[in-house]
Amino acid sequence: MGLADLSTFPIPKISLDGRVVIMTGGDRGLGFSMATALMRCGARLVIASNDSDACTQASRELDKLAGAQCSLAVTTDILCLDQCRHAVQRAVEVFGQCDVLFNNARRFMRGPGLPPQGNSLPFYETNPDIYKQTVQVNVIGTFFMARAAVEHFRTKGSGKIINVSTSRRNFSGPRNSPYGVTKAAIESETLIWARDLDGSGITVNSLLPGGSADADPNRPKSPDKILLPVDVMDPLAVWLASNQSDSANGCRYVGKLWDPDLMPDDAAEGAREEPVFVEQQTASTDT
Repeated sequence: MGLADLSTFPIPKISLDGRVVIMTGGDRGLGFSMATALMRCGARLVIASNDSDACTQASRELDKLAGAQCSLAVTTDILCLDQCRHAVQRAVEVFGQCDVLFNNARRFMRGPGLPPQGNSLPFYETNPDIYKQTVQVNVIGTFFMARAAVEHFRTKGSGKIINVSTSRRNFSGPRNSPYGVTKAAIESETLIWARDLDGSGITVNSLLPGGSADADPNRPKSPDKILLPVDVMDPLAVWLASNQSDSANGCRYVGKLWDPDLMPDDAAEGAREEPVFVEQQTASTDT
């Protein structure tokens, strides 16, 4: 689209012209950064968020950067399947199609209603309501949005789902419940859905920064903590949204491992990590 690339992680020269992408949680942080990178490569964006004002503002900023309408704001509560379906429907109504879903929206450990240091507590001290809400948003919301997208993808025989995940240490480290629990569930969802959709033309992969990213305004400032730039996942987001990732299914990619000196396919392969769950061969599949 002729826009200057001012990112920390240079965006690969991949065309996404004509591609329509839904980015949940695209109104801020990692989601907005990925949406901007996708737009710069020619994609049109549906910004889906439950914050109507922030959603609208993000869409306006994308359109201003593009110099034309390239985005659509759709207020969406991902815990409502009908609203998820509405987001997909609006993408088709306005842009004529829907090709890619980034499941980026999540309930994090910090934010309104949480202690200053966040919900980094032993599980037995965690507020039960916060635990329940985190599981609902991160696991069920991800499922609802994927379900709505796949209903459309199956009618056209193609589509891509990218689930935003987290580093392995968060799956088993202390004080990482419920966030780590929900992200481990998303890794399981990614692998199961990839197999459910194998051969359909629809792929499911996961993407993570590879460390703490400078994308959370509620994070306490610490001079000793080095944060990854907010655009750390942008190159892989572009590659995963493109036709170049068509053969990738059930894979896990780490943003900080992207090597901009390599060709995009080689850089993506270098950023691919082994799945979190490795299937064990046993005499019986019954459990």
